[in-house]
Amino acid sequence: MKEGVTVFSKYNDLLKMGANQYYKNKPFVYITNRINSYSVDPAIHMEMSKIKNLIGVAVISSDPRQKMQTKLEKSLFKKEFKLFETLEQALEWKNEILKKHIRDSKDVN
Repeated sequence: MKEGVTVFSKYNDLLKMGANQYYKNKPFVYITNRINSYSVDPAIHMEMSKIKNLIGVAVISSDPRQKMQTKLEKSLFKKEFKLFETLEQALEWKNEILKKHIRDSKDVN
């Protein structure tokens, strides 16, 4: 995202399109590396929660303002949501929750 942008519902539509195109019927984790400073309309997370195969969101940032923002976002997102300092940490977490999701879905079936 560009510096100063506000992320709102139209961006969620883009995420849905990408999910349908690249991850149709496959679980995935959305990773956002917040290098630039931008705002997120927290209501977008309620809509993101409705994407069935989206199982989690990882936010990468060391900016104290972004850390505060993600606390609010996490409270509105009804699935796994976690803040990380590095991409490597986020990728490791993504792998863990994907494995857990696959294992749990096998137990249900």
